[in-house]
Amino acid sequence: MGNREDLLAGARRCLEEKGWARTTVRDITAASGGVSMAAIGYHFGSREALLNAALIDAIDEWGTQTGRTLAAFGAEGATPAERYEAMWDGIIESFSTHRTLWLASVEALVQAEHSEDLRRYLAGGQAQGRRGLAAILGGVEEDAVDDDAARTLGAVQMALLSGLMTQWLTDPDRAPNGADIVAGLRGLARIVGPDNA
Repeated sequence: MGNREDLLAGARRCLEEKGWARTTVRDITAASGGVSMAAIGYHFGSREALLNAALIDAIDEWGTQTGRTLAAFGAEGATPAERYEAMWDGIIESFSTHRTLWLASVEALVQAEHSEDLRRYLAGGQAQGRRGLAAILGGVEEDAVDDDAARTLGAVQMALLSGLMTQWLTDPDRAPNGADIVAGLRGLARIVGPDNA
């Protein structure tokens, strides 16, 4: 690997071990095998730009893995509700197995306030996530999901995902599981009722 790749790998390790705010330039250069501090400026311009790039790489990798995992849910003969519950249980499992990446995604939201490039990247990722979740739930390819389904069904799933993530990262002992989510949605459906308009 060259200095640029070593710096990205070192920055990613630092993000996973220390988080965004606590990672220093010295931490990154040490984690990258002793690449000089000047190389950060040469290849990325700043510590923040390097951390953005490392974070984007990590989120891309995690997103690809999560998409594959979600698409695989649903045993043959399972009801749609059982497949939906299994999907959420799989997401919940990833909160533990990929905790550092979920935390990094939360930090990315905060950092996006100071980086238009990162904000655009995250907004694009959310749009893709909404469409992807709507496709999984509809049992269709992403390009078959219309904008209305992505804006409604996909957006509600993203809202559930974000809320569930914060609950599991802060209070896993009392956070809901897949069965709780299905039961809660059934209760909500009784409240809002069918659309008779």
